[in-house]
Amino acid sequence: MSSSDFIITRDGDDVLLPGELPLLPLRDVVVFPYMVTPLLVGRPRSVAAVEAAMERDKFLCVIAQKEPETEEPVGDDLYEFGTVIKVLQIIRTPDETLKILVEGVARVRVEKVVLAEGFLEVDISPAEEISAAGTEVEALSRSIKERFKEYVRLNKRLPDEVLLSVLNIDEIARMADSISAYILGRVPLKQELLEESDLGLRLKRINQILANELDILEIEQRIDGEVQSQVQRNQREFYLNEQLRAIRKELGFTADEDSEIEEYSLRIDESDLSSEAMEVARREVNRLERMSPMSPEASVVRNYLDTLLSLPWKKKSRDRMDTAKVRERLDADHYGLEKVKERIVEFLAVYKLTKKTQGTILCLVGPPGVGKTSLGRSIADSINKKFVRISLGGVRDEAEIRGHRRTYIGSKPGRIIDSLRKAGTRNPVFLLDEIDKMGSDFRGDPASALLEVLDPEQNGTFSDHYLEVEFDLSNVMFITTANSLHSIPPALEDRMEIIRIPGYLEHEKLVIAERFLAPRQMKRNGVAKWTGGFKRSAFQAIIDGYTRESGVRNLEREIAGICRKVAKHHAEKNTFPGAVTDRTVQKYLGIPKFRRKLVDREPEVGVVVGLAWTMAGGEILEIEVASVPGSGKVTITGNLKDVMKESAETALSYARGLCREMSGDWFKKSQIHIHVPEGAIPKDGPSAGVAMATAIVSLLRDIPVRSDVAMTGEVTLRGKVLPIGGLPEKAVAAVRAGSTHLIIPKDNEKDFRELSEVVRDKLTVHLVETMDEVLVLALVDGGKLKSTARRAARRVKTTGANKPAARARKA
Repeated sequence: MSSSDFIITRDGDDVLLPGELPLLPLRDVVVFPYMVTPLLVGRPRSVAAVEAAMERDKFLCVIAQKEPETEEPVGDDLYEFGTVIKVLQIIRTPDETLKILVEGVARVRVEKVVLAEGFLEVDISPAEEISAAGTEVEALSRSIKERFKEYVRLNKRLPDEVLLSVLNIDEIARMADSISAYILGRVPLKQELLEESDLGLRLKRINQILANELDILEIEQRIDGEVQSQVQRNQREFYLNEQLRAIRKELGFTADEDSEIEEYSLRIDESDLSSEAMEVARREVNRLERMSPMSPEASVVRNYLDTLLSLPWKKKSRDRMDTAKVRERLDADHYGLEKVKERIVEFLAVYKLTKKTQGTILCLVGPPGVGKTSLGRSIADSINKKFVRISLGGVRDEAEIRGHRRTYIGSKPGRIIDSLRKAGTRNPVFLLDEIDKMGSDFRGDPASALLEVLDPEQNGTFSDHYLEVEFDLSNVMFITTANSLHSIPPALEDRMEIIRIPGYLEHEKLVIAERFLAPRQMKRNGVAKWTGGFKRSAFQAIIDGYTRESGVRNLEREIAGICRKVAKHHAEKNTFPGAVTDRTVQKYLGIPKFRRKLVDREPEVGVVVGLAWTMAGGEILEIEVASVPGSGKVTITGNLKDVMKESAETALSYARGLCREMSGDWFKKSQIHIHVPEGAIPKDGPSAGVAMATAIVSLLRDIPVRSDVAMTGEVTLRGKVLPIGGLPEKAVAAVRAGSTHLIIPKDNEKDFRELSEVVRDKLTVHLVETMDEVLVLALVDGGKLKSTARRAARRVKTTGANKPAARARKA
């Protein structure tokens, strides 16, 4: 007997155990005393340990590994407590692994792990055992037995014989170890029970574990019952469906119709519909199944399901929010428009940080041909979003926006939902083009239907009349375009941020034609190899004589006409003509269509440069006032509408009040004629009041009006200058006409700030509040009026003639 050997008591007998034993590390298994279990041994060290034990006295020490993945465990990879086992039977297999049947003998503590001759060997000592007795222990043992009975009943992986073998054990410690062996738990949990030396604490822990396991098993049993019920229900449905299929076959229904129902059901199951849409789709499939396939209603249901399943309920494109690349793309596609580009980049920067549009819908307002639609396409391309465009021009029916109800024959969803279906994503860039050209009639008001679409507080639950299911539009980036704000309802305008695009100046048109339009049209018309091309002077001639617009659409059209004639020349003579210059433009385009309006004339009495706003941009109006012998009547010509006529009468009354000394015989013997060219074009609005009042005062005082000054503003009887609209377009027209000074109402200062730097650099802008300031600035030698106008001169002096100029310099 070695000094390290020790004796344990087992079933009333003393058993001598060696203090040094071969070690068999176990994966995912904990062996308890009195536990009989088979083990499969395959690792070389483990096989060698079993062989060594068989040569000695068949005793081994088994210890669970902390990590089952460890292939060659050492001391730190093993738990501190293990079990001495005795090999009862060994079977050798052809693949050199061993199957052994072992029995647990005693708990032991591992003192040291060493590597012997090809296997691990351990020094062990008996684990401390603290016995317990008393009523509490008896109560715990009874509770454990009752719970173990229920555990075996619910756990189908344990045979009933296990319960009999455990309940016949009288010794409480042995019973506890046997139950611990049969509990289906993880290694750390079982190792905790093995290492517990106090029998009372071990019994409490076993009781707690059994209680938890019973809760889990009861839940498993309930789930199994539900699954079984579902399986039985599915089998019943399958049986009934087979019967129904046989009945349908007898009635003449084909298998294609059954497969159609199955296909719709499969598509619904695999789709990403919202819960509401999923419920509606299943209901419609059930309706379709009960219908005759030849009925008109079945066709309506099929179209509805196809539309519902083709919508991008959750599919989104991945955004590429690089503001530097966005600006680079905008610069590459559009020349100028710096303020517009800056605002778009700011908008996208906020969207990048918040992933929301922040309640802002951009509305690009400007004349035709300035690039509003192409700006929207450039935004979509630069941030990797799908681009959807809807033209609203001439739309009068609300159903175009919200869709038709399915009660109508040929009903379909609105253009919003239909365009999203075509785009395939729920977060495209959505351009609503020509939003100012919608109408309304007995079929509804589409502008009112757009209120929900463009309101970020509402469009998350947009409901189309055709779908009758809410669809989320909050991820769509809406951009609208318009030529004018006058026809947009105030409620709709309030939901949008207005970005004005006033139009291009001549130098900008030259660059655009040179860099963008000419290369594009040469490529489209097959003359990209034409080396002659366009000279810069040719573009200037086309702009001056063949176009009159704020944009560049007609300019591109004229350039395309020249390219077509060049292509024809090459087709006939197999050679390209020379370069197009200002002298040869007329050869290609014919006689110039327009005479350029310039103010390169000497100052004249009664002639003032006014400004007008049109749908195509700004224009200058050379307002003329003349006196002829007559009976004091006032003649107004030039196709003026009511508001402009009233403005002319107001200007005349102001001028007569200013020149009171001439209100007597002069007006009885003379007649004033106010004319606004061009007579074929209708004109309206109050903004020419300042210009007409200046022209009348110039006539009455016989003082010429400076030809380099353009002006706009509404005038009152007291000589106050009121604000007007369309200032950006009017300022661009003044620059094009060659004016160097611009007189505007002081209340339009905010609009003046929105003008591009190029326009502000070319104009000296004067902000005025009264007609006195206008007269001092506009009349030749305004500071030294004739003696007959001393009253007006005193009035100008008292209001401060230098203040407008000072404000202009500051601006």
